[in-house]
Amino acid sequence: MRTEKEMMDLILDVAKKDERIRAVYMNGSRTNPDAPKDIFRDYDIVYVVKETGSFIEDKGWIDVFGEVLFMQYPDESPDYPADKENSYGWLMIFTDGNRLDLTVKTVAHAKENVLEDSLCIILLDKDGILPSIPESSDASHHVRRPTAEQFAATCNEFWWCLNNVAKGLWREEVTYAQDMINFVVRKQLEKMLSWKIGLLTDYSVSIGKAGKYMHHWLSEKEWQSYLDTYSSADTDAMWRSTEIMCGLFYDTSEWVAAQSGFEFNKQEAENSLLYFRKVRTLDKNAEIIM
Repeated sequence: MRTEKEMMDLILDVAKKDERIRAVYMNGSRTNPDAPKDIFRDYDIVYVVKETGSFIEDKGWIDVFGEVLFMQYPDESPDYPADKENSYGWLMIFTDGNRLDLTVKTVAHAKENVLEDSLCIILLDKDGILPSIPESSDASHHVRRPTAEQFAATCNEFWWCLNNVAKGLWREEVTYAQDMINFVVRKQLEKMLSWKIGLLTDYSVSIGKAGKYMHHWLSEKEWQSYLDTYSSADTDAMWRSTEIMCGLFYDTSEWVAAQSGFEFNKQEAENSLLYFRKVRTLDKNAEIIM
């Protein structure tokens, strides 16, 4: 596996020799002082270029970075809109295990967007075209303090969508229930836990993608409870894990409300729980819910 120095020397050497490339910057885990320093860190590189077309047309130009084991062209996906004239990327894992996420951006596009990510570090600027940027930090990824309206909306989304989980589990529609749990309800719990962490840290930290760093600030009991909200595809296990999720959300949102001066809608939470638990005990031949 090539070393960090070997990879960075190669990335910069390619840029220095190619007149189309006018600047280089990096972001991601390698510029984040708080990210784990392990062998899976990507090289998130942006080449600032005069135009993107010639890079896109020449499919072989990336061979200079090494033998590709497998890769993705994210901007070729028919499911996501792309602005190829201004930005185009290649995601590559090489046969030595290194991963390079490389994007070419036009000068105008880069100048407009480079300051949006506080993890950015400028590595090369041939013409002085990029603005001065602060020292790299994860500040732009910190938990943001919610408004009272955001807090109330998150609570309402959690407690309302719980009825869909109950319905799916009663019907034994496992995939539907799993989708509602993990892509709708869980996201509200993650958000609420992030606000608790924000309050504990004066909103000075990032919880990472999918809350992967939350365990640094939650109590051992809270973190274990959160892990217990994940279950198998067994419906009984899903009922139990969702019940744990409800308890954790209830306690956390009540605490966040008290600490933030927000209203905690206890009636909404308890009515939703009443419905959820009622559905859980319904006979499969039931003709009425309440």
